[in-house]
Amino acid sequence: MTLLPTSLVGSYPQPDWLIDRSALRTQAPPRVRAETLWRVAPEWLDEAQDGATRLAIDDQERAGLDIITDGEIRRESYSNRFATALEGVDIDNPGEAPTRRAGLNQPVPRITGKIRRRHPVEVKDVEFLRRHTNRPIKITVPGGFTMSQQAQDEFYRDDAALAMDYAAAVNEEIKDLFAAGADIVQIDEPYLQARPEKARQFAIDAIDRALDGVTGTTALHLCFGYANFGNPRPEGYSFLPELRRSKVDQISIEAAQPDLDCSILKELDGKTIILGVLDLGSAAAEKPDLVAERIRRALPYVDPERLVIAPDCGMKYLPRGLALAKLTAMVEGARIVRKELGNATVLE
Repeated sequence: MTLLPTSLVGSYPQPDWLIDRSALRTQAPPRVRAETLWRVAPEWLDEAQDGATRLAIDDQERAGLDIITDGEIRRESYSNRFATALEGVDIDNPGEAPTRRAGLNQPVPRITGKIRRRHPVEVKDVEFLRRHTNRPIKITVPGGFTMSQQAQDEFYRDDAALAMDYAAAVNEEIKDLFAAGADIVQIDEPYLQARPEKARQFAIDAIDRALDGVTGTTALHLCFGYANFGNPRPEGYSFLPELRRSKVDQISIEAAQPDLDCSILKELDGKTIILGVLDLGSAAAEKPDLVAERIRRALPYVDPERLVIAPDCGMKYLPRGLALAKLTAMVEGARIVRKELGNATVLE
């Protein structure tokens, strides 16, 4: 792997012919199934999603990314596809829970029994991705803590116990994802930032339970919420240094839009940092020099060998052309800094 490798966080824009992007952009990310978002009939949906995933892979390779994802093309949101595939969830009669935006509730899975994984959920996604690129690949799965905060619990009556059973299901999935060919598996845990007090009580235990016995490279993503929905950006993370004691190898953060003070990264010594350097709240592609400057801000605090370069999260909400332009600038910005560091090796 080259120095300062580049990657998506996870998602990439889905084509307008595949999904109702207007509805996607104007409603909160769904926690229950939202089949009405798809513009393709059910009998053709798998084939259409395969085609759209190929487009996402091709765009990433055209931009020059070193690590490729499936773009989460088959998902209505980052979490609902996995969360609604589990035993113990009544998806036909959803509950309700608060969103990250104060005062707003939305439909969520209703927990009516013990959470168990019925079957692999994303293994076919990894197998498809592995067949269509020879570059390192990453797949994402929602984390146990976050799923516990996106549910109405009528069975456990105990957030920690619920999170641990979610984490056990995630653990089974992660092992199967590595067996299917994934090079990196990322746990998405945005609610570490949204619910920091609860996170301090049991999130690290849930993260480590999800990684129990896992031997591949693992990542964890946390964020301030999608720029598309105008979520406020505080000055810093409410939950970040705590991850130093977790088992996860890589920590994925947003740093561009919030103009993050990168000195906080000193607290994560020993972890690889996936650094967000593209502001997805901006409707223009960054210049490579700006990307390079955002990378340089982290170098006093993180050895370059421990940096992966990525966008801030939520790329799925951008127009595809803008997403590609931003990624191309990101790759060029990483190349500038790589050359400054004396390593001009580029994955062609």
